[in-house]
Amino acid sequence: MKNLILPTLALLLLTSCATPRRFAIPKNQKPERITLTLTGYCDCQHCCGWERNWRFQPVYAYGPSKGKPKHVGITSSGTTARKGTLAADTRLFPYGTIFNIPGYGWGRVEDTGGAIKGRHLDLFFDSHQEALEWGRQKKQVLYWRPQR
Repeated sequence: MKNLILPTLALLLLTSCATPRRFAIPKNQKPERITLTLTGYCDCQHCCGWERNWRFQPVYAYGPSKGKPKHVGITSSGTTARKGTLAADTRLFPYGTIFNIPGYGWGRVEDTGGAIKGRHLDLFFDSHQEALEWGRQKKQVLYWRPQR
């Protein structure tokens, strides 16, 4: 019995059982396949269009909300941005759409962006350097629309 514990534990650590997805794929739904333009972003000033006012508080740098307080790292759906957060054109991919992206992993639409239109996703990264390294890519991805 003791001889089985170590190999079983190693197997669990080497498989996805040790790192479960945080997104539940809708049951009884087959994925759709599509080719998209994929870019990276982080929560920095350059990627998200904010600056600091004279009080050193983050505010929107441009657009209709220019000068108004900006909650850095909070998505348009109200969640905290982290690895797996995706920005999309919500007319095509509504909030909650789940994607499996080769080279990035699993993600869910939780954000929008001024330059994100049509078949384009913006993938959240923890650092600006990681977002730059991802660059701009075209890839075929799988996705599941949220159940109504």
